[in-house]
Amino acid sequence: MKLTKVFYDGKCGLCSKEINYYKRIAPKNIFEWHDIASNPEKLKELHVSQYDALMYLHATDQKSNLKIGVDAFILIWGQLKYWKILSILVRAPFIYSIAKITYKLFANYRFKKLTHCQMASQKVI
Repeated sequence: MKLTKVFYDGKCGLCSKEINYYKRIAPKNIFEWHDIASNPEKLKELHVSQYDALMYLHATDQKSNLKIGVDAFILIWGQLKYWKILSILVRAPFIYSIAKITYKLFANYRFKKLTHCQMASQKVI
């Protein structure tokens, strides 16, 4: 069985805390976690730059479909006990639109504040 792959910013304190929480509560053999801040090699198979992956959470489902940002969270939450309801709620059109806007604003703010993200942005031509 293919696993859901999650590509996260391990150098972001908030991101790491959230991912570590998910790791603790996740059933075994559901997720494969990749800290792309420290090891961006796995991004090559996705054809995603480290810059883009640091900007927004990325994940692939069991069929290797790429999910980005809010869609990546929906994918993760949908596989976690007690979080499934949130994945269903966030899919509602009005909530989904607000969640995407809010996430994008937060992600851009976070990206501008973190030194390692700024260094990655300088590598992109």
